[in-house]
Amino acid sequence: MRIQLAKSRSGIALIIVLVVIVVLGIIAGKFAYSMKVETTLARHASFSSELDWMGRAGVEIAKWVLAQESQGPQGQVDSLRQRWAGGPGDSNSVVSAVDLKNYQIGNGTVSIDIKDLDRKFNINSADEVVLKQAFTLIGVDAASLSTVIGSILDWMDRDQDPHLGGTESRTYEAEDPPHFCKDGPFDDLSELLWVHGVTPAMYYGSGGGEGPRIFNRVPMSQRSHFEEPTYAVGLVDLFTPLSSGLININTASATVLQLMPDIDENMAQAIIQKRAGPDGVDGTDDDLPFRVPTELAAMPGFASPTAITQLGRFFTTRSLVFEVHVTASIGSSKREYVAILMRLAPRDIRTLNLYWK
Repeated sequence: MRIQLAKSRSGIALIIVLVVIVVLGIIAGKFAYSMKVETTLARHASFSSELDWMGRAGVEIAKWVLAQESQGPQGQVDSLRQRWAGGPGDSNSVVSAVDLKNYQIGNGTVSIDIKDLDRKFNINSADEVVLKQAFTLIGVDAASLSTVIGSILDWMDRDQDPHLGGTESRTYEAEDPPHFCKDGPFDDLSELLWVHGVTPAMYYGSGGGEGPRIFNRVPMSQRSHFEEPTYAVGLVDLFTPLSSGLININTASATVLQLMPDIDENMAQAIIQKRAGPDGVDGTDDDLPFRVPTELAAMPGFASPTAITQLGRFFTTRSLVFEVHVTASIGSSKREYVAILMRLAPRDIRTLNLYWK
C-alpha cells in the first residue's frame, strides 16, 4: 500500500496561503479605515478655527436681527410672526431678505435658530402653586406630588429645613452617586434630574430624549416596582432657568399658558387662536399678537377679578432672553454653537453664554 503525502502537504499549504491572505486583507482594511479616520480628523482640525469664527459670526447675526426687529412701534411686541422666530417678519424690514437657514459666510454656511426663553416659565420663580399645576399638566400621580414639589423647593431655598415631603442633603449623600442639595437657584434646567423624586421621564416627557447616562440612573430610593405613567410633556417643555420671569403670551405653548391656575385647556387654545389670526396658524402674515397682557381680560373666562389681577404677575408680550443655535458647516465638517442672549435695550443685545457641542 502506497501513502501519497504530496497531495496532503499541498492542501495544507493552500490553506495556509488562504489564511495569510485573509489576515493581510483584514490588516489592510483596518489600516485603510484608520487612515480615513485620521484624514477626517485632520480635515476637521484644519477647519476648527474657521468654524469657530463662523459660529461667533452666526451669533452676531442673530443679535443684529433681534436688534433690528426691536425698533419702531412693531418692535415693542415679540411674536412668532417675526423673522427671528421663523415667521415672515415685516416685508419692509431690512431683515426680511436674510436667510437664517442658509447664510453664506466665507467658505461655508451657517444655519441660525432663535427661540425666546420667555415662552417658558422661570423655574427659579416657581412656587408651590405653579409647581403643582406643572406636575398636574405633566400627569404625575397625585401621591408623588408632595415629594417632587417639596424636593424642588428645598433644592432652591438656602436653608436646611425640608418642606413637606421634601429632601435636604442628608438623603442625597446616601444616593448613588452621592451629592448635596444645592440650596440655591437652578443654573441649568438639567439640575432637576438630581432632585429627589424627579425621573428622566418627568423631565423629558415620555417621548423625549435622553441625557447623560449618570442623569438617567434612578437612585434606589426612587425606583418603583410599578411601570411609570406616560407623560405627554416634560419639565423641559415648561421651564427654563433663564428668562425675564414672565411668560410671553405671544410665543408660549398652550401647556405653558396653563401654568396660570385660572387658565384651562380651552382658554389656552382660545388665546392661541386669537393671536394666530384668521388662518389659525402661528407664525404667518395674518397673526394678531397681543399688544399688552391686559388684552386677555376681554376674552371669555377672564371675567373673574382674580384672573385679571394675575395677568401682570404671570404674563408679558416682550421677550428679553433668547437661546440661539448656530450650525456652522464647511463641506462635511459641522459644529453646533449655542448662545444665550439678553436684550437690555432695543439696540443692546448682550451675550451671556456661548459654547459649542
